[in-house]
Amino acid sequence: MAALEAARLGAQVLLFDTNAMVGRKLLVTGNGRCNISNVHVAAERYVCADRRFLEAAFSLCGHRETIEGLHDLGIPTYATPDGWCYPLSDSAATVADALAAALELAGVEVHLKTKISDLKPGRSVWTLFAGGPAHTCEVDRVVVATGGKAYPALGSKGDFFPVLERLGHTIEPIRPALVPLVADVRHLHKLQGVRLDVGLTLFREDRVLGRSKGNLLFTQSGLSGPAAMDLSHLVSTRAGQPLTLAIDLLACVRDPLRELIARKRALPVPLPVVLGSVLPAKLPPVVIGLAGFSPEARLNELPEPDLERLMGLLGSLEVRVLGTRGFQHAQLSTGGVPVTEVSPETMASRVAPGLHLAGEVLDVVGPCGGFNLQFAFTSGALAGRGAATSPMGATRP
Repeated sequence: MAALEAARLGAQVLLFDTNAMVGRKLLVTGNGRCNISNVHVAAERYVCADRRFLEAAFSLCGHRETIEGLHDLGIPTYATPDGWCYPLSDSAATVADALAAALELAGVEVHLKTKISDLKPGRSVWTLFAGGPAHTCEVDRVVVATGGKAYPALGSKGDFFPVLERLGHTIEPIRPALVPLVADVRHLHKLQGVRLDVGLTLFREDRVLGRSKGNLLFTQSGLSGPAAMDLSHLVSTRAGQPLTLAIDLLACVRDPLRELIARKRALPVPLPVVLGSVLPAKLPPVVIGLAGFSPEARLNELPEPDLERLMGLLGSLEVRVLGTRGFQHAQLSTGGVPVTEVSPETMASRVAPGLHLAGEVLDVVGPCGGFNLQFAFTSGALAGRGAATSPMGATRP
């Protein structure tokens, strides 16, 4: 996006990519469908050092501008009822192909399988080092969009952070984000593979650290799905601390279940049947067992205090959180350069003139659902625009 925007404004652009194709990381987004943005993108949905930074950036290039720009590039999109946006093709591969074609049409000089190992500022130029002193390139402006450490197999290993630190930037610790949680789920082992919409509350002792709502998947090692992954950055930054996750299994079905119980309260309906009316089949026997009731228990036989205790367990099923999976399982990493060290209008570095930063190299974390790809597009477009329209000129690369 940075390269396309800079080229659109008349700059001569070089694009270096360590991979054999541009947009390789796009291929794994949205489970291959490319969850490209979200209708509900807003600064308050993200975590960063200064939310005003995101307010300013999104006011210049937000969801609407991005979707319109993608449409112009030949990537029409649609939105699901919950606001998640995808290409009409439902294929991340077609998005990557369209962007690669757009780069060619824009005249961007693309260098694949090329790793920039270092960059050094001069009086009026920047020198890029591709593998050593013998392979250098001088440019007027540099946009760094090297990512964080998520999905290292796709080229993001955090190798460039030491370079940015040497140039004067702060580098916040890099940790996994949007990653499955590791938890003590031995008491829930029969729920492996069960998926449903829930509400989650993360506690450190009695203090609430965060809440989320969405789809949850029970796994052998813990919990996955957007609801769990949206809280993972709060877990990875608290290694070793006593954390508890309360799962509200009734977050989306509490009213229908209450209504059914009220109608059937005096009837000998088996409890698994009552709960099974709103929950996946594997859940009722496990929860009934945890509550200490017989699997043969019937609704009319259950005293009111026991029924309320069961409802309470369904509304707050607790697990002990042990940590997160590693970077290889993460959709994103937290940490990197704080946004306070970058101009929101141009993504220009406040400590190294001529340097612009975009994407995951900045310490910004949004929830699942296209929010982080939207920030990548926003910051990329603003960085390219800023680099191409610098007062010092940018008709060279």
